[in-house]
Amino acid sequence: MVFDALIIGGGAAGLSCALVLGSGLSKDFAAGKKVGLIAHQRASHLSSARLNNVLGIPSGTAGKDILSSGLEQLERLYPEVEIIQKEKVLKIAFLEGKFEISTNKNSYFSKTVVIATGYARPFTIEGLDQYIIPHKKAKTSKERIQLFNDDHLVRSGLYVAGSLAGHRSQYAIACGSGAAVATDILTLWNGGEHTKVHDKIN
Repeated sequence: MVFDALIIGGGAAGLSCALVLGSGLSKDFAAGKKVGLIAHQRASHLSSARLNNVLGIPSGTAGKDILSSGLEQLERLYPEVEIIQKEKVLKIAFLEGKFEISTNKNSYFSKTVVIATGYARPFTIEGLDQYIIPHKKAKTSKERIQLFNDDHLVRSGLYVAGSLAGHRSQYAIACGSGAAVATDILTLWNGGEHTKVHDKIN
């Protein structure tokens, strides 16, 4: 199966990226683009969180509820985004003009890949070792990692989002990081014209 953009990781950053990309698929410049989300990776830290300090979210909201409702929101609003569950990414190979993503069950190809899997060791996706560095905004004793990147871009076509991009592990930051990557991809699809997607009250 071939995608134009494939997101790996169903936590805050991955879901936010998928939602923003999904919202842009109705634009003329995105006609025919295929987006996928591999949601079953290592459990998100959000699954054990309780949120009290996030704008617009009722205090006391459980992170695990956001994870499940986020997938439901994606399915409901943007069903054209393919959600792949119960598969774990094992390897990414760099091919000419695209990537091969191998899971425990299938192989996928994509022109663009977004890694949004969290920053804990061990990091189990083969093929990315050369980009792993110590996390710059986490306690040294935690031995967290990030992928070397320039404003989320690891190399041409390969993005990283959330804490694995070097951001602090904070829900609002992860969401913003995922959304930022999505708008970069939309900008790429729009011929380099800076692009964002807003819904407005009529």
